[in-house]
Amino acid sequence: MTSRSGTLPTLGLLAMTAVWGSTFVLIKDVVARMPVADFLAVRFAVAALAMLVLFPRHVWRLGRAGIARGLALGAIYGCGQLLQTWGLALISPSVSGFVTGMYVVFTPMLATLLLGQRMAGVVWFAVGLATVGLALLSLNGLSVDAGVWLTLGSALLYALHIVLLGQWSRPGDAFGLSAVQMVAIALVCLFATLPHGGPMPPPDRAAWLAVLYMALIAGAGAMLMQTWAQAHLPATRAAIVMTTEPVFAAAFAVALGSDVLTWRMLVGGALVLGAMYLVELVPRRTAALGAEAAHHEV
Repeated sequence: MTSRSGTLPTLGLLAMTAVWGSTFVLIKDVVARMPVADFLAVRFAVAALAMLVLFPRHVWRLGRAGIARGLALGAIYGCGQLLQTWGLALISPSVSGFVTGMYVVFTPMLATLLLGQRMAGVVWFAVGLATVGLALLSLNGLSVDAGVWLTLGSALLYALHIVLLGQWSRPGDAFGLSAVQMVAIALVCLFATLPHGGPMPPPDRAAWLAVLYMALIAGAGAMLMQTWAQAHLPATRAAIVMTTEPVFAAAFAVALGSDVLTWRMLVGGALVLGAMYLVELVPRRTAALGAEAAHHEV
């Protein structure tokens, strides 16, 4: 992989996690006024409809195997979304953020168990560094109750999604695969609303605007970016880059005046960014030095 081909997907994932980080305030406001499952169902139904309108030919080109993979990936991600939001109703957002971020630990484990991939020592060190950073960013105490277990389940599903997406995604299939995933996510969330009669729409114009932003930009756009980027990056590297989400969330919270900058934010954010540096820049610098040494030897 060239430096250019690795840099652009990494920047894409960073942009995607920045968008995700910007949604925390919006989600908190909207779910206070409508049920979580209803919010997710409407959000992903809008995203799925938009992607099917834009990319019908790309979906058709996937073939049966590609569509089946997209549906499986979407079902895994949709179940993760539901577990995460149900867990969030039982625990604090900070604890939820940390436990969700544990997908950075589960991803290399699953890649090793399911795919037999061997991880370099620097990768495991980066995983540990990112975990400590997430703890500093998020934790002010941790009680292991039902909400924690639900959220831990969502982290495991997100890790499985990252690993399988890394295996199945191809640059030319990004549009179609993203659209099919969105359809599956929407169906899973719609199914979750059936016990109370189906999804209710957002209650007002402000809620609709927030849902549309999260459906089209943080939903469809983010899924498209992740699917494309993971066609170019190893799953564990992608997971570590994506742990910058709470860093962006904290930055937006401080910028919007809903939180105060603390030493925990600074140190935790620095550790997460340091982990990303280790898995992104150090291997390239090593490769570059090796190439330079070989050049001088000739």
